[in-house]
Amino acid sequence: MRLPLFRCGRTAAALLLAAIGLATGNPKPARIPKEVQTVLGEIAPANLRGDLSFLSSDSLKGRKTPSPELEISAEFIASRFRAAGLEPSVNGSYFQDADLTEATADSAKKYHFTVAPGPVKGRNVIGILRGSDSELRETYVIVSAHYDHIGTLETSKGLTNQTAPVGSDNIFNGADDDGSGTVAVIALAEAFGNLRIKPRRSIVFIAFCGEELGLLGSAYYTDHPVVPLRNTIANLNLEQVGRTDGDVPKGAVSLTGFNYTDMAALFNAVSVQAGLKITENPVPNKYFAASDNYNFSRYGVPANTLTSAFEFPDYH
Repeated sequence: MRLPLFRCGRTAAALLLAAIGLATGNPKPARIPKEVQTVLGEIAPANLRGDLSFLSSDSLKGRKTPSPELEISAEFIASRFRAAGLEPSVNGSYFQDADLTEATADSAKKYHFTVAPGPVKGRNVIGILRGSDSELRETYVIVSAHYDHIGTLETSKGLTNQTAPVGSDNIFNGADDDGSGTVAVIALAEAFGNLRIKPRRSIVFIAFCGEELGLLGSAYYTDHPVVPLRNTIANLNLEQVGRTDGDVPKGAVSLTGFNYTDMAALFNAVSVQAGLKITENPVPNKYFAASDNYNFSRYGVPANTLTSAFEFPDYH
């Protein structure tokens, strides 16, 4: 297994600044407050790599939806949300149970992959950081990533044309896709939780299941939201934010749906403070519908995905 080269510390910092802008109603923060500088400094690459080494370990067998290993991953994420002080979102639980059986069957027919017999159950992991403003706290920014991957050579039939990268290794560890986004979401939850004065709006942190089966976890969420979609002002999604050796220039990250929302301007206003440049893919919006942001856009919620590489060596 190869861990990402980890640009995601800086990407997480840029996302934190942008989310603060959305959550405070200040789209172009002129400077980084001292307290925010402190929590940004606590987003350390070593901590991100530590979390990722667990989520992408061979013992979790590629985190296929459904699998016992994906359930272990969900428990790990929930424990970190709890430690960050996030509120459980579903009747005192961090888990939104999702019956994906019918959706998986439909997706399998559409994308020609194999489905094992039996029900397909998944869990979205969701925690809420309540806003500090008595009125704006009823509006929400969603920060998300998917924590599932495609499993092993045996379980991934039809989901990839690749073979295992090294010798007898048959596990697709999913370190960058999307372990990197997941650990960045955890780090952001911890950073926001450490702020003495919380943002004015509430922030919902979500780790989705079932993305690799056709964006199924986020589709379930947007069909069964835990906070009203009419009060959800944006979804900031993280996908593949750890690699620096792919098709996005070094020192930059790419925002899908670049011209679909106003968020590109917001990110450009704050990204320089995190040492990054925000770019548009040479083929505009090619990947907009390829990650969980897409399901929010179906409901009219402004939604974009940040990535540091769409394609890279040893993908999957």
